[in-house]
Amino acid sequence: MREILRAAADRATAYLEGLDDRAVAPNPDAVARLRALDIPMPDEPTAAESVLRELDEVCSPATIGIAGPRFYGFVIGGSLPTALAANWLASAWDQNTGLYNITPATAVLEQVSLKWMLDLLGLPPDCAGAFVTGTTVAHISALAAARHSVLARAGWNVEADGLFGAPPITVVIGQEAHPTLTKALGVIGLGRNRVIRVPVDAQGRMIASKMPRLSGPSIVCAQAGNLNTGSFDPLREICERGREAGAWIHIDGAFGLWARVAPSRAHLTDGIELADSWATDGHKWLNVPYDSGLAFVRDGDALRAAMAITAEYLPTVSEHRNPSDYTPELSRRARGVDIWAALRSLGRRGVAEMVEKNCRQARRFAEALTGAGYEVLNDVVLNQVMVSFGDPELTNRIIAGIQLDGTCWCGGTVWQGRTAMRISVISWATTDEDVERSIQAILRVAAQERGLD
Repeated sequence: MREILRAAADRATAYLEGLDDRAVAPNPDAVARLRALDIPMPDEPTAAESVLRELDEVCSPATIGIAGPRFYGFVIGGSLPTALAANWLASAWDQNTGLYNITPATAVLEQVSLKWMLDLLGLPPDCAGAFVTGTTVAHISALAAARHSVLARAGWNVEADGLFGAPPITVVIGQEAHPTLTKALGVIGLGRNRVIRVPVDAQGRMIASKMPRLSGPSIVCAQAGNLNTGSFDPLREICERGREAGAWIHIDGAFGLWARVAPSRAHLTDGIELADSWATDGHKWLNVPYDSGLAFVRDGDALRAAMAITAEYLPTVSEHRNPSDYTPELSRRARGVDIWAALRSLGRRGVAEMVEKNCRQARRFAEALTGAGYEVLNDVVLNQVMVSFGDPELTNRIIAGIQLDGTCWCGGTVWQGRTAMRISVISWATTDEDVERSIQAILRVAAQERGLD
């Protein structure tokens, strides 16, 4: 066991150390070699060393460098070394973190992590929390609590009786709500299409004055960090309007919630603490390994009512927090370990500096591209930059060229009818040197595609 685990650590370390020198995207030959994996199921055992070697030699070259410093294609952080190491250790522990009585160490780590997160993010300290796979399941968890609460006030027990015959729930979202939110609404039976979509402004922010008049069971979903622009809905106004009507207010803060920790960005989240639930990702701006999502819910009883599980064979204890009372899963990994390690190693100052650094780097991208004559479509308020290089065909050609060049990796989007390249700066590993190197590569490829080189 010692030899194979040491070999795995050596190979993983070599992979991470090599990210700076390789192209961010895998080359076609490496991807083609993945066909070697598609063999009939072996009849006989294979030595562990051979399995690990095959995995590394065939698959590592075919991965995209998400863990490296110049991947800007999606809002995805890398893994902090301390969090990655803690993740490895937690995998060795192999704790199914559902019940305190069975896995006390990881249950306590989740409880401490939750307390630290609420303090760091300036949310109500008595919130309940769920450690889940990502923001999609965080939405599902929080919105299930919302569904329970608004129907319970109308005299309906949704967990017992379902939605058949239940009082209708009005659901309000912004026109540019993230698709994970609508997916979650579909999963919990509230429908992807039977929502009221509120118009947005030129930066994708919900126009609060366009919200409908609410009555009866209602859920309002606002956004902290637009997928494309990074902009924030007017959270205080939305929360105040919703609270006046007795609605449950849910915040999609997948990455934008982390602006709370940065002194120069915290104003964007004004009023967010007035909401009833919040969803975010640890594998975004906290830079812990996949998968790591979090739901925070002001009314812990509502979350427990929606998620708790009991059975004669489950040794639950009432005086301690049982993680499975707050999440859709009973069986799951100890996600709180990675979060605890990241927060313990960075401290409040380290998290704030990481967010501030990435926001500053995003502004540097915008300044350089604007200075070169290209159009930045959004107000760069956070970590997102959208740039148009001209018409859609040219912009897409330049995006493809940048991805092929390999210095960095940026993705494409279509936002409010405009085709653009999107740059998401959110990794702890991204240095100012990486930004300058990436800018030069982007400008070089753009010039080549425009026939200026």
